[in-house]
Amino acid sequence: MTKTLCLQFIQYMNFFDRCVDVRSTHCFSYNGTIIFVVNPKFVSGAIGENGANLKKLSLRLRKRVKIIGLPRGAEDIERFVASIVYPVKFKKISLEGKEAIINAPPQSRAALIGRNKCHLEELQNILEEYFGVRKLRII
Repeated sequence: MTKTLCLQFIQYMNFFDRCVDVRSTHCFSYNGTIIFVVNPKFVSGAIGENGANLKKLSLRLRKRVKIIGLPRGAEDIERFVASIVYPVKFKKISLEGKEAIINAPPQSRAALIGRNKCHLEELQNILEEYFGVRKLRII
């Protein structure tokens, strides 16, 4: 499980650590939102009272920001994906070897795939880094 970071995301993580006083384990972008991954015990502390830290980060970075918990294993994939793609909903996700299959209604399917498959490719890259998924299908 090798996670890659570019210089921009390393800078985002350092800024997050200074502003929130919670160590971020990883950072990535999905659908124009910067998502910080922290230890599940520290998610509520990282968000802050009434979302104060989220608002502060969002204003300073001038981008939407989400803070989610680190997945504990393959059994945690559904919660992890749901928190990344929120508010888009799906019925279930299943792992079959190195392939993940997301079962979603038609409106959610369009939002999960995105124009020119951009959201699908972003989500596939994220799942490959965290769960070793080589292919992602949405049905």
